Amino acid sequence: MAMVDSDTKRAGGVDLLVAVLVLGSLWGAAEVVLGSAMAASDVPFRAGVLTGIGVAAMGVALAAFRRPAMLVGIAVVAVLCKQLVVPILRVSVLCEANSSLAVLLDGAALGIVAGLLGRRMEGRLPVRVGAGAAAGVLAAGAFYFAGLRVAPCNYLASFARPGGAVAFMVEQGLVWAAFAAALLPVGFWLGARSASAVPALRSRRPLVYGAVSAAIVACCWLASALTIAGRV
Repeated sequence: MAMVDSDTKRAGGVDLLVAVLVLGSLWGAAEVVLGSAMAASDVPFRAGVLTGIGVAAMGVALAAFRRPAMLVGIAVVAVLCKQLVVPILRVSVLCEANSSLAVLLDGAALGIVAGLLGRRMEGRLPVRVGAGAAAGVLAAGAFYFAGLRVAPCNYLASFARPGGAVAFMVEQGLVWAAFAAALLPVGFWLGARSASAVPALRSRRPLVYGAVSAAIVACCWLASALTIAGRV
């Protein structure tokens, strides 16, 4: 019995690690590839859209594993994907410092909110919508104060004035909250439906499980690297 329990825990740990790598890579690729395309096309609400995508990815993890702490790990993987600019373009880590900070704060904010709500997020759509909105507001507020002290871009620096925090929250915080509120339930829905399917695939076809997971991660990082290299 002890051996079965040990094997079960080991398998659960493998699933968790794979989820962190896959979901973090997908989020990072979205930040790099989609973010670059949106910036080039001057698409509005870019930060809000990317925040929503990241929150959706974390929603998958929350529904499947119910471990809010893993959200920070997902955010770290996404940041590492963004930081490919350092070896590829040979620039400072500060080049993506603020956008990386935003990703980390998204992960931390949703982790805090999900940790406080616990199982109340399960089966209650309004709670998940509210959790996404709360995480978006919390992340945006933290980003305003922390971002001004890290490596503020001209846009963020323009809010360094009396009343700037309120203006930033109205212009960006509400947008982050809206996209997070809309997409967290989507991610949660996907995660709930994959919670049993993924472990079953690993159990029945471990080679397929490993190959598909590795392929997703590799494709995300390759797409991000090619997109970054194309900025030269």
